Amino acid sequence: MTLLDALRERLGATAPKKGCDHGQCGSCTVLVDGRRAISCLVFAVAADGARITTAAGLGDGDALHPVAQAFQDDDAFQCGYCTPGQICSAVGMLDEVKAGAPSVIADDLDASPTLTDDEIRERMSGNLCRCAAYPNIVAAIGKAADR
Repeated sequence: MTLLDALRERLGATAPKKGCDHGQCGSCTVLVDGRRAISCLVFAVAADGARITTAAGLGDGDALHPVAQAFQDDDAFQCGYCTPGQICSAVGMLDEVKAGAPSVIADDLDASPTLTDDEIRERMSGNLCRCAAYPNIVAAIGKAADR
């Protein structure tokens, strides 16, 4: 059983979505011990003992996570199907940037990453939006990074 199926079918977590079930769309992205993971490609048994965070678990009570708040403020979704995966991926990506992890488009692998729009697009390229809300998604992530 995949982590996605365990989350949805056994635990009732509806935030991660089954989009393609092949690891190509990112709708099922969750955080596994703080790192983003495509849950349809992870066996549930491999995540045994790990801390799994879905988009629903990112907030603090009634307060939205800063990335989720930026998505709301910037209208970074249309149908909303991909939004939980986009938000989890953005949170994980921003943590990667803070840790200094370079991307494939980095000019200097030893320099601290600069989060430009192109850098955000590259780092989020595994998350697809069928509604093409990308301009607002990129803007929301950029604003969340500044907060």
